[in-house]
Parts: sequence; C-alpha cells; structure tokens
Amino acid sequence: MGNAQDKPPGSGGGGGRSNQAAAGNGTRSRVGSTVEKPQSQRAAAKGAANGSRSENSPAGGREQQGSPAADASYLDAPAGALPPHLGRLKNAGNHLFKCGQFGDALEKYTEAIDGCAEAGIDSPEDLCILYSNRAACFLKNGNSSDCIQDCNKALELQPYSLKALLRRAMAYESLERYIKAYVDYKTILQIDTSVQTAHDSVHRDKPISAEVAQARAARATQEEARRKETSFTLLKREGNELVKNGNFQEALKKYSECLALKPDECSLYTNRAICLLRLNRFEEAKQDCDVALQMEPGNKKAYYRRALAFKGLQDYLSASSDLQEVLHLDPKVQEAEQELEVVTSLLRKSLMDNTSQAPRV
Repeated sequence: MGNAQDKPPGSGGGGGRSNQAAAGNGTRSRVGSTVEKPQSQRAAAKGAANGSRSENSPAGGREQQGSPAADASYLDAPAGALPPHLGRLKNAGNHLFKCGQFGDALEKYTEAIDGCAEAGIDSPEDLCILYSNRAACFLKNGNSSDCIQDCNKALELQPYSLKALLRRAMAYESLERYIKAYVDYKTILQIDTSVQTAHDSVHRDKPISAEVAQARAARATQEEARRKETSFTLLKREGNELVKNGNFQEALKKYSECLALKPDECSLYTNRAICLLRLNRFEEAKQDCDVALQMEPGNKKAYYRRALAFKGLQDYLSASSDLQEVLHLDPKVQEAEQELEVVTSLLRKSLMDNTSQAPRV
C-alpha cells in the first residue's frame, strides 16, 4: 500500500516534491481515502514537462483551440509496470478521484483492469492497486458489496495491502457486518499500528447488526421458553403431589402459578377446579370448568367437575345435564352414574319441597 499520490509539479518548477513518510512526522497515517501508486512511481522524483499538445482530458473532451493548454502532465507520470496506454488510464482515474468524480474514475480503472487482461499483464502490485482504487470508488458511491469484491481480488494479489484491508473493513462496517470489519481492522493494526482509523474502529463500541440482534432475540426467547417449561413442570408436579396429600389450598396456589406461565393449558383449569371444589368454592370451580370446556368442548373431567360445582350450588338440573353429557361421552364412567343417581334424588326432593311449599289456590 502506498502513501497519497504525489501532486503534479507546477508549470514553472523543476522536480516534484517527495512524499513525507507517515511514521516520520509523529502523526498516525491515514489510509483508505487516497488512491495508490506503485513503488516505482512513488520513487520517481522527476516531474513531467508541461507542453501545449492537444491531449484528451480524463473526462474524454479535447482542449479548445485558442484556450490556454490544461496541465495534463499527470497522465504521463510513471505507473509501475503498466504499459503507457494503461498507465495513462490509471493516472486519469487517480486525477478524477482526487477531483471527486468517482464514477468517471471508476470507469478509467475498469478500462485499465480490462486492458491488463487483454494484454496478458501479470503484475500483482499494479493489479492490486487498480482493484483497490476501484474499490475506493465503489465505497465512495455507496456500493459496499462491489467494494468488498474488488478488495478481495486485491488481497488475493497482495495479502497485506493496507488500503484494500481498510476499504474492505469500512465496507463491512457499512453493511453492519461488524465481526468481519473488526477482523480486518485488527489485521491492519498488526501490519501498521499507526493507522488511526483502525484504532478508532477497534476501540469504539459497535452497534448491533439486525442479524445479530435477531439471533440474540431468538436465543433469549428459546432460553425463556426453556426456563418457563422447567418451572411449569416443577410447579405442576408439586401441585399434583399436594392434591394427593389433601393439601388443596397449597395445590391451588401451585396451579395458579402454572396458569401464569401457560394460560392456555386446559388441564390446569380442571386440576384447579378439584381444589376449589374441596374448598367449597363452587362458583370459582364452575368458572374454571367453563374455561376448560371452551378450550376442549368434549372434556369429560370438565363436565364432571362442573356437575359437582352445580351440585354444590344446588343447581341440580344443570348438574344432571352435565352428568348425562359425561355418560354420553363415555358410558363406562361409574362415578358419573353414581353421582347422577344422587343428583336425581336431590332434584326430585327439591321439586317435592318446592311443591309442598307452594301456596294452594
């Protein structure tokens, strides 16, 4: 990777100014925003003489006759091992890039790259610089994906190209691929600890990408689901044991905690109804059975326990109806048969009592 491109010499001057080394002036180097030059070009100290020839401008237009000749000496500046016509394309791209004409610069670099392929030129350093410079154009134009592709090609040719690494890191960062960007920034600092951009990027807090945020949210959801499932299973087991031991008040609490975790679990409502029945809280037991039957209209336990709740509420007709529904669903439920006999007797007695208490006309 090279330093910033040398400025072309003035029209009345002699040799061009040599570049100052970044490490020698006490400041950190800036990499990534300037186009590169091959070592042979950076070492050249002679400036090209100005002339009045009518050359094509980098944008493709010719100078008008009678107007002062524009300084196009930069086109003939040394360009590494590239032949003159490709060197001029590369130098034109460098000039356009410096002028902020990134689209035009990109076209010049592309022509130079295609020309190298046609001419069979195999100069890793020069091709690396062309790909890296075109990557800089892509990056400036907001095309991070193509920037990364060109940087990959440059790094295949020169694995430790600082500018290619930095431009790829910046492109990764713009695409919120922060882990890949971090790896490139760390690699840059292993090569050259004076690259300030890499220092700043490595040490600042990175925002979380959408992909990472979604993955973390998915893991958190899965972990929360596992935690709830474990807690639910334990609470339900404890509730069942408490019912077996006749501790209905504590069992009621366990089933209520279970419902807070899984409000759509039908069996919890029928289990809690048992506790409410034993605690003579018949209306609440009936309500739990109602909810269970909304979830599972053919739930025998819900019908049976609601019948017991109706019995406790002295609604013997409704109790009889629910018990008959149980036997319709499963004629072998002996408890329902026995309870139906009891409820029928209570219903008959209730009707007789009502009849005897009715005033005679």
